Amino acid sequence: MQTKTALEIEHVTKIFPDGTKALEDITFSAACGEFILIAGSNGSGKSVLMSLIAGLDEATSGKIFCGNEKAGLVFQDADSQILGETPWEDVGFGAKNCGLKKDALNERVASSLAAVGLSEKMHCPARLMSGGEKRRLAVAGILAMDRSIIIFDEPFANLDWPGVRQVCSILSELKKKKKTVIVLTHEIEKILALADRFIVLDKGRIRFDGTPREGLELPLENWSIRNPLVNYSSAEDMLWL
Repeated sequence: MQTKTALEIEHVTKIFPDGTKALEDITFSAACGEFILIAGSNGSGKSVLMSLIAGLDEATSGKIFCGNEKAGLVFQDADSQILGETPWEDVGFGAKNCGLKKDALNERVASSLAAVGLSEKMHCPARLMSGGEKRRLAVAGILAMDRSIIIFDEPFANLDWPGVRQVCSILSELKKKKKTVIVLTHEIEKILALADRFIVLDKGRIRFDGTPREGLELPLENWSIRNPLVNYSSAEDMLWL
C-alpha cells in the first residue's frame, strides 16, 4: 500500500529583500504520520523553513504543497501564541474558526486540553503556566483546529528538566496518534529516538536526509551540531522522558 504524502517541498529558495539567501534549493517530502527531525545551528535556516511550511511567509521560488493537510506551528516563544486569558479561552479562540457549533466546540476544546494533560488547568491564568505547559497549550490549540501537520520550532528552548520531559511526552503521544510531526532543533539528543527521518540543514541547504542512525555516523560537528554519541550509545537511547 502506497503511503500518502502530507507535505511536498520542491526546489524552495528564500531570498530576503536585502539579498540574504536564507534557503537554497530545498527539496524533501513528508509522509502522513512521519516524524521528521530537522537539525541545524542558529542561522541555518530552520525558522525560515518553518515559516514557509506554515504559510506565514512565501518562498522566493519553488513550491510547497500540503494537499488537504494543514500545518500548525508551535513557536519557540510559546507566550507569543497565547491569546486567551485561560487555556479554555485560548484553545477555543482558534477552534471557533472551524465553524463548530457551541456543543461541538466545547467538546473539541475539552478533548484537546485532555490530550495534552491540561484539563485540570483549563480555567487557570494561561500566562502563569510553566514553559512546558505553555507549549502543551499551543499543541492543544493546534489539535482543536484539527491540524494534521504539527511543526515545532526549537521546542526545548528555555525549558527546565520537567518542561523538557513534558514536551517530549507530548511529542511521543503525537507520534502514537500518527500525526505528521516536524521538529526543528539543534538539541537532537533530547528527541532523536522518536524520529523516522533526520535532516541536517546548514547555511540554507540540506546536507543530509536519511535515518537517524545514518546521520549519527556523519561528522555533524562540521555543521555546528554536537554529535550526542559522545554520551549515548545509539539513536534509540535519545529521548528525555
